[in-house]
Amino acid sequence: MSGTEEACRLDVWLWRARFAPTRSEAAARIEAGRVRLTRAGAQTRMSKPGFRVRQGDVLLLMRGADLVEVRILAFGKRRGPPAEAAGLYEAV
Repeated sequence: MSGTEEACRLDVWLWRARFAPTRSEAAARIEAGRVRLTRAGAQTRMSKPGFRVRQGDVLLLMRGADLVEVRILAFGKRRGPPAEAAGLYEAV
């Protein structure tokens, strides 16, 4: 996927943005209902790792012991270093 894509799989985005150490761990968190998506003012608990997220979507998730809310800015092309991953989102 390139940075010009319109959507990205949720599990792939969580992995690339370094919210999960592996894609399978990202998928497990999603399937367990530990990720919520806000789009157009409506919040939904995610349950499918293949759900397509878009730029501007807001995610509410756990990062360690903290609850984090982030807005998706970009999708990235790979799982890069932390500085690169931090450019994929902004705190809300």
